[in-house]
Amino acid sequence: MSAGAIIVWEILGTAALILLGNGVVANHVLRKNNGHNAGFLFINFGWAFAVFTGASIAAPSGAHLNPAVTLGLAISGKTQWADVPFYFLGQMVGAILGAVLCWAAYKLQFDDHPEPENTLGIFSTAPQIPNTAWNLVTEIIGTFVLVAWILLSPVFATGDGGTPNFGNSALGYAGVSFVVLVIGTSLGGPTGYAINPARDLGPRIAYAFLLPIKNKANANWGYSWIPVVGPLVGGALAALLYLGVHNLT
Repeated sequence: MSAGAIIVWEILGTAALILLGNGVVANHVLRKNNGHNAGFLFINFGWAFAVFTGASIAAPSGAHLNPAVTLGLAISGKTQWADVPFYFLGQMVGAILGAVLCWAAYKLQFDDHPEPENTLGIFSTAPQIPNTAWNLVTEIIGTFVLVAWILLSPVFATGDGGTPNFGNSALGYAGVSFVVLVIGTSLGGPTGYAINPARDLGPRIAYAFLLPIKNKANANWGYSWIPVVGPLVGGALAALLYLGVHNLT
């Protein structure tokens, strides 16, 4: 696939992911919404099926939507290193675009919200207990689970006598959505489970520089590197596990 095609499909898929993922949080947080105060499980389901939607759209590029996934696939030999910058570019542009579209969909609710200084959490993550080392560990573990599942999950194969074994491939992108759902419900409490550098950094950039939300707070740049570095480390570790397991067989 050409570099241009990778960029376009990753923009479209990541924009859909962020529009719907940020959107479910906005529906919960902002008042005068049908989903106001719907709860953490509501948010987790929304994000999970946002992944399904974005991945389905970006299927032609392999639907990475996440620099940590791209890095893991490159280390494991499933994606060419020369294509990695194009994936990263598409993902970041798509994430910024998705955040802007989310703001546009909820523009009236943002204008009406009584606490505009507390709206960053609609777009980007933050820890419940700030601690650099342990917040980083949480993001590493969550992303490790995601990328390890992608790499180690059984795929279609032909068994004895030609009997097909569909593995998890029959689930399509719904399988990844189920994994994101359980990561959110099981590991999402401490940091908000970014598990995706573009998912956090792109909307944070949009919030800081593009979104005209009156009296908004700063973008918490001091924390911003953790949901970037943590997922990249987690994705790399999952790829190393994959290589280690396959070297044993």
